[in-house]
Amino acid sequence: MYFINYFFIYSFFGYIVEILYDFFRGAKLKSGILKGPVTPIYGFGSLLILFISDYLFKILNLNFFWELIIVLFVIAFSLTFLEFIGGILIEKIFHKTFWNYSNFKFHIGKYIALEVSLVWMLGAILIIYIVNPLINKFIYLIPNFVTYILILLFILDFINLFLNKKKINKI
Repeated sequence: MYFINYFFIYSFFGYIVEILYDFFRGAKLKSGILKGPVTPIYGFGSLLILFISDYLFKILNLNFFWELIIVLFVIAFSLTFLEFIGGILIEKIFHKTFWNYSNFKFHIGKYIALEVSLVWMLGAILIIYIVNPLINKFIYLIPNFVTYILILLFILDFINLFLNKKKINKI
């Protein structure tokens, strides 16, 4: 349940960040393809950050600075790859592009941009050193039945997504 709860917490945080970003730039308030207040790519990305950083910090025997540099570059590459795969899958399944970095100076196609990868590095630092230590203080207090309810709602949201696939294509 531990990692599932992390997934939901970070998916919710990602949803909030995207909604706030859209609000402040005056865009339509929309995050992801699901109806509920979660954006799963942030949940997967955050778990990737936690797994990679934990693993690399355990195996690397360098000073703090070099360990952090290596971890951040591996995380940036991994998250950029996750974003690339996510963009392609959404486009192939729903025939829709939810983000496009073609207007960025250092882009590779429409799903990858160096500028965004640097944002993922900054986000990784925030998650590793600020957000996750705070979440660790209460993650074990979440009752299992709450996690089961979240799983059920998430599954129902995904079922609804695929049942209404044609509506997504019109967005």
